[in-house]
Amino acid sequence: MKNTAKLSVVYDDVVLGVHGENFSYLFSYASGGLESVKVNQREWIYRPIKPTFWRALTDNDRGSQFHLKSGMWLGADQFTQCVAIKVVADDQDQTAVATAPANNQFQETQAVDTLAITYTYETITVPKTTTEITYTVRPDGKIKVTAHYHGQPSLPELPVFGIRLVMPTLATGFTYDGLSGETYPDRKQGGKPGQYHVTGLPVAPYLVPQDSGMHMETNWVEVVRDTQLDNKAIQRTATSLRVQAIDTPFHFSCVPYTPLELESATHQEELPLARRTVLSLYRAVRGVGGIDSWGSDVLPDYRVSAQEDHILEVELSFPEK
Repeated sequence: MKNTAKLSVVYDDVVLGVHGENFSYLFSYASGGLESVKVNQREWIYRPIKPTFWRALTDNDRGSQFHLKSGMWLGADQFTQCVAIKVVADDQDQTAVATAPANNQFQETQAVDTLAITYTYETITVPKTTTEITYTVRPDGKIKVTAHYHGQPSLPELPVFGIRLVMPTLATGFTYDGLSGETYPDRKQGGKPGQYHVTGLPVAPYLVPQDSGMHMETNWVEVVRDTQLDNKAIQRTATSLRVQAIDTPFHFSCVPYTPLELESATHQEELPLARRTVLSLYRAVRGVGGIDSWGSDVLPDYRVSAQEDHILEVELSFPEK
């Protein structure tokens, strides 16, 4: 039987709403990103999705003074601005009616087969560069996400490039298809391909908090939560978010802290109470080094050039448990 389901698209003056069977997504003009993903009445996004250029420093980063050479990427990670939005429905450019001033007046709900919205971000680096994130939504609720960083000569090396999803509550754990254990570009020879489950959101107990929990060459990851920000929801029901690679494996970390929270703590006891899930999806990741007691720079093959393009493509879906 042919699937006749369509997306319902609502053009509002602040957000663009995309609705289907058991799901509702809100794409914000004001905050410049996908700010709400509600599936079966459960919210999956706590902060708008934005491009990410920074991971917490490691001992080797500090020892090799990487932060002094590439620190501007921390500012770009926090303050990158959305400068343009494009909306395409069924291959027809709808930007003129989807954005101000046309969206300030009443419009009927539009039924479409696919909806694509592209956010263009400009960094505060010197020189500036841009990143586009395109979300393509299908009637089954799946979202294809394409993040494209545009390389720019003269910019210092990147720590990472990808996107970050902050979820409202702690995950109970995650299952993934990729390399076993914690792996980085220069620390993955011992990783064995397979499917693995991690209970909770473990963070390596370093004396000085730093980046940890990276998983390289991942085909898919499924994050499970059983709580939500709703005082009326007493019963715990497991729900999941699945991220599937498109063509090329991705890298990820799933921890309870943002890079800035890890960066701001000089000792373990300074970390805040774990209450969110921070899923970072990467196309490129800098290695950890550790060649001579954390003083030498990471070897050239494991650095991330900011002068080259980087493209991340994944699909988000919400399988029933």
